[in-house]
Amino acid sequence: MSPRTYIDVHILQTVPPANLNRDDQGNPKEAYFGGVRRARVSSQAWKRATRKAFTEHLPKEDLATRTKRIAAELTKRLAARTGLTTEQAAGIAGALLGRLEIKAGKKAGDTAYLLFFGRRQLEAIVDLVEDQAADLAELSDDALTTAVKDLPVKETFQTGHPIDVALFGRMVADIPALNVDAATQVAHALSTHAVELEFDYYTAVDDENEKDETGAGMIGTIGFNSATLYRYATVGLHQLTDNLGEADAAIDAVATFIDSFARSVPTGHANSFAHRTRPSLVAVVVRHDQPVNLISAFENPVPPHEGIAAASAARLAREYTRATRQWGDTPAHIAACHTFEPDTTSGKELTDAFGPTQTFPELLTGLHAHLTQTTTQD
Repeated sequence: MSPRTYIDVHILQTVPPANLNRDDQGNPKEAYFGGVRRARVSSQAWKRATRKAFTEHLPKEDLATRTKRIAAELTKRLAARTGLTTEQAAGIAGALLGRLEIKAGKKAGDTAYLLFFGRRQLEAIVDLVEDQAADLAELSDDALTTAVKDLPVKETFQTGHPIDVALFGRMVADIPALNVDAATQVAHALSTHAVELEFDYYTAVDDENEKDETGAGMIGTIGFNSATLYRYATVGLHQLTDNLGEADAAIDAVATFIDSFARSVPTGHANSFAHRTRPSLVAVVVRHDQPVNLISAFENPVPPHEGIAAASAARLAREYTRATRQWGDTPAHIAACHTFEPDTTSGKELTDAFGPTQTFPELLTGLHAHLTQTTTQD
């Protein structure tokens, strides 16, 4: 395999009136691009939605959690495995985590920042002391600290990463040894066209009103917009392999990520708008030079009088074709799944750029086979 292998994922997805990802005013996030206001969904929001979707592929214990309550989590697992009281387990948990020198938060038992770690990594910490937990529980605080000082607590968090930590990385500013370089970059999703913020004025009637009572029991407004979004992410297979320790695991993780990224949607105000849709286009490009975000296809916003999704697909196909031709790119693998009719302008341009449309399972199977063959040959 080339020292560098990037899997670029390009998605077009149309979302009805929604408030997927709100700003500090409670309105949908926006950005100016190409001189006009666009709908925006932050990368953090879609990464969280993707992580939540991982649970459809893997058991919860094989995944990570991000929390300030690592001490409470470790205490709970210690008590369950050893039969110690919560107080005894909390003392041992504090001594073990003290080896990491994590800054304490304002609330007792919390860390100063969110920590992203695998649940099985926490179980591995319990493994370090399970056999001696009863003896450790009898020690004074100072003696307990001395007793666990040589245990490989930090090393345990440096290995055995679940796929979500391996993909999205971990940053602990004051403990560089715990950092994990992310194998995935996710762009902020932007609308391919200009949008305007709108407001839904709603009222709620009190069901128990007397017959002579009128008026609403509650009134309010919710900001929303609707958009065809361009979404982009890239996975560095080489970094993912380093993080997970083996190529086969990394290739499986790529498929899990793409499936989860494509199917997931942030849940902001989901009950109010029922906004969940599926993409109209998913295109995957494997490259050995660098990741390439194709947002430049939409620097000139798609006009509102056109079929926005179809016009956006044609724009994306043309941008990809033009960019690969001008830069002399030779992608290692290209595939696309889309819902546009093959005899339309958009369908023809997509076929010219990415090949005939495939079903989404076929796209994932073909990508998995390509990556497996590439790593086997090397």
